[in-house]
Amino acid sequence: MNRMAESGFRAVSLTTAARFAEASELYRGVFGYVDSAYGLNPRLLGALSSNGGAVVGILDERDRLVAFAYGFCGTDRRGFYHYSQSAVVAVDQQGHGLGRMLKHAQREVALSHGLSRMRWTYDPAQERNAHFNLDVLGARGRWFAPDMYGPGTDRVIVEWDLTRPHPGELDVSALTQVPVQPNLRKPFEELFAKGLAAVSCRRLPDGEAVYYFGPVDDA
Repeated sequence: MNRMAESGFRAVSLTTAARFAEASELYRGVFGYVDSAYGLNPRLLGALSSNGGAVVGILDERDRLVAFAYGFCGTDRRGFYHYSQSAVVAVDQQGHGLGRMLKHAQREVALSHGLSRMRWTYDPAQERNAHFNLDVLGARGRWFAPDMYGPGTDRVIVEWDLTRPHPGELDVSALTQVPVQPNLRKPFEELFAKGLAAVSCRRLPDGEAVYYFGPVDDA
């Protein structure tokens, strides 16, 4: 993989110890982790890269790593899928579309390994992430995981069909609306329990951000 972008950024697979160390440093810097327990072992990235996982990065025009993502193969009763554990973009490079480049770079790796689905998690209170995942990429929020990483870390698990064309503009008039608010646990648990999927998150003209839920088959 060595895909160039008009902006000068390019997506590549990371394969060397030096790049893995660079990715680990970027990870700690972006998230502000000081405690070594929250670090990312470069050797883990090497193992993933060599054994069916994906470690992809974005290099700038000076060959510096400014974003990266890593993931691995998961399985459920429907078969295998790619699980994206983390995606990181340098603070001074956010807002340039690098997140989208990362996800599509991961998509290429997953497809090359014969996988047609990708999953990851996000904080449902982060409306920008929700909009990116659901509306920009076309992934669907399928499950709710309360306190996934400990108290106060509710997450939505999204699934992205890597073979399905982007659904384009959705008609949300008949979908269930849920305003974005600090505590989304109760309405989300109820809607996901009914078998619905989060299909969109967008801001209304009055400034309020709203989730839209619909049937999985129509998502």
